[in-house]
Amino acid sequence: MEFQVKILLLSFIATVVLAIVIIPILRKLKIGQTERDDGPESHIKKQGTPTMGGIIIMIAIMVSAVGGLFYYLGKEEEAEVAKNMLPLLFITFGFGLIGFIDDFKKLVLKNTTGLKPAYKMIGLLIISVIYVLYLEKFLNLGTETFIPFLKIYIDIPFWIYIPFAIFVILATTNAINLTDGVDGLAASVTAIIVTFLTVIAILFNVKEMVVYGSLVIGSAIGFLLFNLHTAKVFMGDTGSLLLGGIISAMALYLKIPLVLIIVAIIPILETLSVMAQVTYFKKTGKRILKMAPLHHHLELSGWRESKVVSVFSIVTLIACIVGLISILN
Repeated sequence: MEFQVKILLLSFIATVVLAIVIIPILRKLKIGQTERDDGPESHIKKQGTPTMGGIIIMIAIMVSAVGGLFYYLGKEEEAEVAKNMLPLLFITFGFGLIGFIDDFKKLVLKNTTGLKPAYKMIGLLIISVIYVLYLEKFLNLGTETFIPFLKIYIDIPFWIYIPFAIFVILATTNAINLTDGVDGLAASVTAIIVTFLTVIAILFNVKEMVVYGSLVIGSAIGFLLFNLHTAKVFMGDTGSLLLGGIISAMALYLKIPLVLIIVAIIPILETLSVMAQVTYFKKTGKRILKMAPLHHHLELSGWRESKVVSVFSIVTLIACIVGLISILN
């Protein structure tokens, strides 16, 4: 565990140093947030806040992960740990890159639509397929999936498991993306969920997941120093897609994707709030919520951003405790 603590600290320090260097660059290049006119009034003053800060998280994770790879490659008896981290690095970089392209087009090239939704989905889909097939064909993890509370594993037929796993990745990524809309919210919720997944990795003795989870936690906490209210930087799609990809990738690797229904309750509620709002508006021309996603509705109902983040983080923490109970004997 000593190395895991060291790599968490390394990731934290790398994130802080990168933030100190990159945030002024983003500000100088005027890569800033554009707020909706119909959004909460408190968000208007955020106009121009440096965005695309997810690049800080991505670089910090990649640098720390490379350090972890060299450490384990240098230990012949544990070289397998390094090899097993590669698919996680792949999905981290892949999803982060797609988010970066989207942010770059919107914020630098001033293309309001960013990366076309169809192209974005195709990119995420291709990376998801490669990741899932790598787990099955090269790491031979199998299709066993844990059923929470029943505390049993079921073997899902391969032809069902592949689309199921891809759905988990895409749905989780989209949910985290929708959760990113209040200072510190996505990073806080993600840090708690990844901590839960890392604890499970410790209990299951999956060393590569412990290492990767540790460095993601360090980076998320480091980013929060600059992202909590009042935020000095926003993560943009670069960060939210990357973090969503990591959560789903870790859950699938640990064979507990169904536990995400419990621990990722906040991202799920955010997604459902958008779906309900859109569906109801199309049918009636009226809105259920004052504004979707849910966190904006609460803001317009009088909640401060700090209250939204605090309550959502506490709910996530409680959900993770329930998730832990659903797994432990």
